[in-house]
Amino acid sequence: MNLNQVTVPTLNVDRSILFYKKLGLKLIVHTGPHYARFECPEGSATFSLHLVEALPKGHGVTVYFEQKNMDAYVQELIGKGIEFEEMPDDKRWLWREAKLRDPDGNQLIIYYAGKNRKNPPWRKKE
Repeated sequence: MNLNQVTVPTLNVDRSILFYKKLGLKLIVHTGPHYARFECPEGSATFSLHLVEALPKGHGVTVYFEQKNMDAYVQELIGKGIEFEEMPDDKRWLWREAKLRDPDGNQLIIYYAGKNRKNPPWRKKE
């Protein structure tokens, strides 16, 4: 099994397209005001948006985008007018993360984990 795509809700597909293009995603499908899909710059996963009448309540969606040179990338995004809730910080789970929200409030985390993404010291042994 392979993860194909993650889809997040939006109240305005066109507004969100502009935001995610600033992040560097490549728009590959746009079906009017209802749906859009992007390719990530690396790997084979895709990311999509779908129009909703109301956003989910509660914690909502969190999406992690891995970026090897994340500190420089975060500075590049700040230069494009993207605002961050939390600047790059080393976490106790051995990832470096920066947090922001998309125009609909979906939580995005730009991070780099290297080998610890799938193989942290506490990984379960088979």
